[in-house]
Amino acid sequence: MPGHIQDRWFKDEKQPDGTTKRVKTDRHGTGLRYRARYIGPDGTEKSKSFPDRQKRAAEQWLIRTAADMAAGQYIDPKASRITFQQYAEKYLGTLTTEENSRAASERRLRLHAYPYIGTRPMGSFQPGHIRTWLRQLTTAVPSASHRLIIYGSVSSLFNAAVDDALLPKNPCHARSVKAPAPDPKQVRPWTVDQVRAVRRGLPEHLRTTVDVGAGCGLRQGEIFGLPLDNLDFEGGWLAVRQQLKRVRGKFVFALPKRGKIRDVPLPEVVADALREHMRRFPPMAVTLPWGSVDGAPVTKKLIFTGATGDFLRVSHFDDHKWKPALAAAGLIGTPEKGQRYPAAREHGMHALRHFYASVLLDGGENIRALSQYLGHRDPGFTLRVYTHLMPSSEGRTRNAVNRAFGTP
Repeated sequence: MPGHIQDRWFKDEKQPDGTTKRVKTDRHGTGLRYRARYIGPDGTEKSKSFPDRQKRAAEQWLIRTAADMAAGQYIDPKASRITFQQYAEKYLGTLTTEENSRAASERRLRLHAYPYIGTRPMGSFQPGHIRTWLRQLTTAVPSASHRLIIYGSVSSLFNAAVDDALLPKNPCHARSVKAPAPDPKQVRPWTVDQVRAVRRGLPEHLRTTVDVGAGCGLRQGEIFGLPLDNLDFEGGWLAVRQQLKRVRGKFVFALPKRGKIRDVPLPEVVADALREHMRRFPPMAVTLPWGSVDGAPVTKKLIFTGATGDFLRVSHFDDHKWKPALAAAGLIGTPEKGQRYPAAREHGMHALRHFYASVLLDGGENIRALSQYLGHRDPGFTLRVYTHLMPSSEGRTRNAVNRAFGTP
């Protein structure tokens, strides 16, 4: 049997005649009797104590431990006693994702995981603990889509804990654990008239942002960070190489989301709008750090700037430019004097990307090309978001069968 079992209640004592005799120790009758000991993979001694009449259980524990080490499934009992919150704080410090993503993960764990499972040792987690937590989360977070994001952060943490040998498998992956189902909402693109109405409601020096969003599918940060040298009027292309991004309350230039630089067709109608915009409102040089608040300064001639010639601040634009335009277009209500505009997440600037996608799909563009133009991580994601906007397959099916059977 691997390892060794120490009996704390008895010891072998050498007698004057050279023989040994088993005698009681000072601890006889008190505390846990058996101490199972072994040498772990790191070369240090590990142990676990068992009560009286449990020597067989101690032997079986040593056998199982040796089998786990041989199979590469060994979990250090001491290491696995670290709590969920303690491990999460270490885990977040090792993430190599960009700063805003790390901050978002930390906020989700701090608000929605630590209060429920933060003090539980990592090695003790079972699927039932995750099911209980998800039930509590349902009450605390009404949005199923938000719950799914929180669940994803917790599951990723457990994946890392498995890699770090703190537990044998991810409890979130058990068959009895059901991930939150996303809200069954479908994108409802604006009409052309709604796009035009919002455009008219913006100040003149900001109206062409709508043309770029609706005509090229750029995100808000990509529009605000669009520089002159990314426009190829002759070739008919718009290069998406950067965005204006807020990091720790300050603005920087950075790569587009997930670092996916891309080239997007520049329609002539958008090109004409940009030429006219630049004639009236020439691009302005703006200097900001690259990538992070401590990054090297980079100067770009931005197409869109504020009234003072500085870069556009997202929160100010949303509250004082975009929402009044939405109200003028009848998409949201107009607040009473002294009140703020209502929340309108579905009518944010991202709605222009949905309009762009709907136009391309209606025109027969394929999902792979649309995914590339939008800068999505893969065509499957694009398909899941916009499949209901694709031209109906039912009509094509009926027509194909009718042709095959000669029906006019």
